[in-house]
Amino acid sequence: MRPRQWTKNLLLFAGIVFAAKLGDPWRWLDALASFAAYCAASSAAYLANDVRDAPHDRAHPVKSARPVARGELSPRAAYGLAAALLGLAVALVAPLGLVPLAFLAAFVAMQAAYTLRLKHVVLIDVMTIAGLFVVRAAAGAAGVHVRISPWLLLCTALLALFLALAKRRGELVLVGADATPGRPVLEGYSLELVDQLVGIVAACTVIAYSLYTFTARDSKASMVTIPFVIFGVFRYLLLIHRRDLGEEPEEVLLRDRPILLCLTGWAVCSALILALTG
Repeated sequence: MRPRQWTKNLLLFAGIVFAAKLGDPWRWLDALASFAAYCAASSAAYLANDVRDAPHDRAHPVKSARPVARGELSPRAAYGLAAALLGLAVALVAPLGLVPLAFLAAFVAMQAAYTLRLKHVVLIDVMTIAGLFVVRAAAGAAGVHVRISPWLLLCTALLALFLALAKRRGELVLVGADATPGRPVLEGYSLELVDQLVGIVAACTVIAYSLYTFTARDSKASMVTIPFVIFGVFRYLLLIHRRDLGEEPEEVLLRDRPILLCLTGWAVCSALILALTG
């Protein structure tokens, strides 16, 4: 079920945070329900994905430790648990309304399409990952009935695309260094191509976030957070080029001290701006 991956679903709280509705307890209950639902839906997708990827995972130095690949969890049990988790996700989101339910359906459909086919299509694979993050952010706003800025959705998509490409780069480096069998889609990428794409998306991410702060209602104050974003992107680029990290983005984001300090600084500054201008 990969609970460490549930950090991705923190995006479900973007709507209530950036709409400055932090003092509304009922909206917080709705946001928590959405978060729990997407954690369940994500885990269901991971279970189904692990069943389909088991042959490839067994040849991977890290993924071979997954329960399905090790044979500790049968495919039938994995699919049964996935179905139960999907049922739980629907039960949590249904009381929030039709729009949140539609977003959940879109999320599940995209996850299924990714598992069955799209993860094997060059470029479409990373774009689908970015799309899943956008759905999370939009669903979080819909679940608490607030409007989310299109700029914030764009920044979410670009940052997710940046991390997805960095992950592909990490996989390419691992395959090249250890002659480890990689996922088939890697045959369509090259290290040179991915490096160019990572650089382009990194620049677009910084530009889009800067434009977002210029157009926000608290624009002048929000601009002070731009250096945190620039440093965070630069630091991640340093890690993937100098230390060949990036195959597990959640590990980098949660264990690298400079990035953690950068995220903390950005969060504190953003919270103060929202509190003073909301």
